[in-house]
Amino acid sequence: MRQLSTQDASFEQQLTSLLAFETVNDIDLLKTVDDIIAQVRRDGDEVVLRLTQKFDQHPATTMQELELSQESLVDAFEALDDDVKTALTTAATRVQRFHERQAQESWQYEDELGNRLGQKVTPLDRVGIYVPGGLASYPSSVLMNAIPAKVAGVGEVIMVVPAPKGVLNPLVLAAAHLAKVDRVFTIGGAQAVAALAYGTQSIPAVDKITGPGNKYVAAAKRAVFGQVGIDMIAGPSEVLVYAEGSNNDRADWLAMDLLSQAEHDRVAQAIFVTTSREQLDAVALEIEKALAALPKADIARDALQNRGALILVKDRAEGMAVINRVAPEHLELSVDDPDDLLSGIRHAGAIFMGRHTPEAIGDYCAGPNHVLPTSGTARFSSPLGVYDFQKKSSIIYCSESGSKPLAKTADILAQHEDLEAHARSARYRYQ
Repeated sequence: MRQLSTQDASFEQQLTSLLAFETVNDIDLLKTVDDIIAQVRRDGDEVVLRLTQKFDQHPATTMQELELSQESLVDAFEALDDDVKTALTTAATRVQRFHERQAQESWQYEDELGNRLGQKVTPLDRVGIYVPGGLASYPSSVLMNAIPAKVAGVGEVIMVVPAPKGVLNPLVLAAAHLAKVDRVFTIGGAQAVAALAYGTQSIPAVDKITGPGNKYVAAAKRAVFGQVGIDMIAGPSEVLVYAEGSNNDRADWLAMDLLSQAEHDRVAQAIFVTTSREQLDAVALEIEKALAALPKADIARDALQNRGALILVKDRAEGMAVINRVAPEHLELSVDDPDDLLSGIRHAGAIFMGRHTPEAIGDYCAGPNHVLPTSGTARFSSPLGVYDFQKKSSIIYCSESGSKPLAKTADILAQHEDLEAHARSARYRYQ
């Protein structure tokens, strides 16, 4: 795991190299995805079924076999052990409670001329959520995507989840039941994204597609954007842990927080930033000790070697500068006074405050969404939320008297833009 210092003359160059990552940039990949999308648009169900049989070795012989009944979702939930059922229900309740606070309402006001202006907030009609499938799948992704959509008032939520060889994690189905998903199709890959975007004989077209997936899914989401909305083009998972060498820190905790992201995949990113050389060395040692007993040690080790770093900064100000430069998906502030740092954080997807708030809690049950901007996009993007499933329409009502002064203003500006029809349209209202 590389070690960097802000005192090195080449630090900025090294940091730029560390952060460089293109989510979707392979020409052959893009061509493959474009071909799949074109086939689905042309032949619909036939192609979706054929590609599902090919890529997932799914035993289904008809599209009807690829849709799950609501009864099967209920059965999956009821079959869970009581402790798992309680954990999943607790997570769903907390996610629901948090996102209810995000709901936006329509509003109007009357200006000094007697005109009425406002904004009408409307939920999307239908959305599609993509959930990674197979045995190593993520019920938390179901909750984080479907619950905000339902809170927003979306009329219908369609879920797609690949089922390799017909196998699904029952927790995913149980989560779909708790989140009140309307329809579930066991399909995945670029063909699932295309089916959601353009519709097929069996799968209705949606207005927006959200949720994580592999590089084919990411490329397909980018390709269909414009036909439908998307949440983001998500890259590999990231965490930046910041500490200052306090006696209250535990190096083993910090090391495991870094590894909790590194075990996701071989291109996940884990960065540790500290003002203390002793702490940096202690965390490096604890990482090596923990890797010896970690089930996914080979994945985590590759991730740390490929994109991980231990960064030594001179002081807190430099630490904040590095954090904002990285704009991490997950940011842990493992310090005595995390609130004192909050005002200095400008770019981060989710901020975990204090030593007792590991990123893992945010993944599952804290309440805020775990679908977060990656690859530095926290500079201009936000976590997935209720607002992603609502759209706004402006409301403009002019009274007869209130219209005249505005029409005069519009007339003058339209003439200066050389748009005579605009000018006359406004002029008719006051002459």
